Amino acid sequence: MTLTIAIVAGESSGDMLAAHLIRALRVHFPGARFYGIGGPKMQAEGFEALWPAELLAVNGYTDALGRIKSLSGIRRKLLRDIRSTRPSAFIGVDAPDFNLWLEAKVKREGIPAIHFVSPSIWAWRGKRIKTIAHAVTHMLCLFPFEMPIYERAGIPATYVGHPLADVLPLEPKRLAARERLELPADATVVALLPGSRQSEVSNLANVFIATAEVLIRRRPNAIFLVPLVTRETREIFTEALHNRESAEELPLRLLFGHAVDAMTAADAVLVASGTACLEAALLKRPMVICYRMGKWQFRLVKRMAYLPWVGLPNILLNELVVPELLQDDATPDALANALDRWLGDADACAALAERFTALHTELRRGTAERAASVILSYLQDAASESDTRPESQDTESQDTPSESQDTASEQGAVPESQSAVSESQDTASESGTPGNGDG
Repeated sequence: MTLTIAIVAGESSGDMLAAHLIRALRVHFPGARFYGIGGPKMQAEGFEALWPAELLAVNGYTDALGRIKSLSGIRRKLLRDIRSTRPSAFIGVDAPDFNLWLEAKVKREGIPAIHFVSPSIWAWRGKRIKTIAHAVTHMLCLFPFEMPIYERAGIPATYVGHPLADVLPLEPKRLAARERLELPADATVVALLPGSRQSEVSNLANVFIATAEVLIRRRPNAIFLVPLVTRETREIFTEALHNRESAEELPLRLLFGHAVDAMTAADAVLVASGTACLEAALLKRPMVICYRMGKWQFRLVKRMAYLPWVGLPNILLNELVVPELLQDDATPDALANALDRWLGDADACAALAERFTALHTELRRGTAERAASVILSYLQDAASESDTRPESQDTESQDTPSESQDTASEQGAVPESQSAVSESQDTASESGTPGNGDG
């Protein structure tokens, strides 16, 4: 009997995490079927995507509220499929407000429900620990400080490290990156990363361009790199450039992707809060973290937040090691001043790189293999039981009476996308809020 595993991953960060996990699990179960909601990286590993991961990407609370009905419908359809096929495990990757509901349902059906990437209950909405305890069979944590939270709540959890720490080199090759991007070895290079979401780029494009205009007057040999991951975000940034006549002469290069190369090559990075600021830290780059959103959203998030910082480097090191300029504080002059301080202080940059190297070493744990080993224990139990399981069950009649209960329980639920890891604050896995991305 073929081993079947259901997975739901939201956005590009979840797609990356799940793809690595599928590859690690196939070492043990090469013929397993993986299906559910996922992206192109997962499909390249043989994943059967019933719906694309992009469906779970929401841009803030307004978008989330407007899409409750459609997302709830998809979730109910997937639940019916899971009840019918009886997978050996369900793995929810990020997207907690979509996945935790599903996980509670499948756990009640006797199917192990494993959640990969802890929601950022340490940053906000800590009361969700009760929901997690009800829904999750096992939590896989990316950060070491998350483990005590689950131990206190009696929830099985394992620290698996962060996959970016496995992928990115401990010693980045800056000159090699500059050669790949055809940049002068002695130029002052600043990477501008205004986010991966259309809403983020819309909010930050103008202030990032204006910051470059301020900085170029101080450092005339500066070159600005802007990696953008989608055609839509590139169009938004290009339009912002065209709308500013003063920006026509800026030495600014738009890149399609290549964010790692851009940050590796850079002397300093201006980055939207999210997984990218963790990438910058793992690449040992000095950075300035920036975020802007709607005023009412910012007030709401600020009231709900537990920590004084939104950027993962500061959260992980438990100290303000890199500047954070948010909302009205994120002015072109303030951002340019913060970047200029890094560019003019080689000793401070070297000291920061040492701290980021220690952080990198702590997070480098072989994440996919560690996560797979936890999941493997549940899959082995399921595989041994599959021989005695009936070939088929009449689940249609079981679905019908519970359908109204499932629908009712979703009323008022606001789906939030993560991030992020990720790309995981993106576990704050990124509902348009600054920080981890997961909401």
